[in-house]
Amino acid sequence: MSLLRQQQPALLVLEDGSVYHGYAFAGSGEVLGEVVFNTGMTGYQEVITDPSYKGQIVAMTYPLVGSYGINPEDRESAGVHLEGFIVKEYQTRPSNWRSRQTLKTFLEDHGRIGIEGIDTRALTRRIRLTGAMRGIISTETADTDLLLTRVRAYPGLVGRDLVKTVTCKKPCRWRDGAPRQIRTMGMRSPRGKLRAVVLDCGVKYNILRRLEERGCEIIILPATATAEDILSCGAHGLLLSNGPGDPAALSYIVDAVRNVLGKIPIFGICLGHQILGQALGGRTLKLKFGHHGINQPTKDDRTKRIEITSQNHGFVVLPESLPADIEATHENLNDRTSEGMISPALKAFSVQYHPEAAPGPHDATYLFDEFVGLMEKEREKSR
Repeated sequence: MSLLRQQQPALLVLEDGSVYHGYAFAGSGEVLGEVVFNTGMTGYQEVITDPSYKGQIVAMTYPLVGSYGINPEDRESAGVHLEGFIVKEYQTRPSNWRSRQTLKTFLEDHGRIGIEGIDTRALTRRIRLTGAMRGIISTETADTDLLLTRVRAYPGLVGRDLVKTVTCKKPCRWRDGAPRQIRTMGMRSPRGKLRAVVLDCGVKYNILRRLEERGCEIIILPATATAEDILSCGAHGLLLSNGPGDPAALSYIVDAVRNVLGKIPIFGICLGHQILGQALGGRTLKLKFGHHGINQPTKDDRTKRIEITSQNHGFVVLPESLPADIEATHENLNDRTSEGMISPALKAFSVQYHPEAAPGPHDATYLFDEFVGLMEKEREKSR
């Protein structure tokens, strides 16, 4: 009997009645979420620690997962945020000098289920044809009718505010690669540094690392921060981070951003792009199956340059819903959806993809330079 057959049986049931049989390689129990697929060949550690995956069950299209283990340097948050993890074949013995533990033990340390033995090609094809669906993973029962009833009662992501479940509880400072408690904020940045305030909607650590590499002092505020909270920090600029859930459910964040517009430079990433779009008067739409992977081609309409980008989102901004003075800057070459916009008059710009990569290509890291340059320019004007 193979090792696979000795493991605990697990079922994946989708809301359309599809049933997939597999085995639990990590954890046990029952979880619900929106089932999506990620096309990255590497980067599973960054995926499972990305807060943007809160509320989702992620299937990896690359068949072999776990081969390089887990290390502390590549984490994108302090925890695991996805609901469940699906792979074709789990690799039990990591081979990498940076590895400190296996994917199995890491998932179990954070109370998450990982299943293997699923035909991930068939699962991905169904999601592409039907769209992202609610799903349930269970090691507790083989009653598919019962599981189907449970998954159809699950509310899904539309209309849900998941940001409040992943944002920091109190303001903190990012320094030397880690978040640190703030004892005193102070109005003046140390040694004349630019002070970038990050609104934490589920921020990935590599966004913070990119800003720190550029010499910024970084203050992280909870997503519930008001415009007054943001401006009272002595911010030279505001970064709106990535995050999970439906952007249309985040009216309190949109209101705060609307009241900051034009006062300091703003840079939005992923969910931050969708929040900025709404603050400018636009609307968002849920995609059929979203963009999740590290190989999405994006075109910069201003330079005609093509960038291969890392993406993770299920909603987009509708460019036709934006005011005429908002310039569309980027588009996705697979489906022509909006990937960026700018308002020079309001000192605000955003992209739908992840310029910080982690995982993925570094084609778009120059956007952090543009944000820092914009903050420096505005600081010079005020002197």
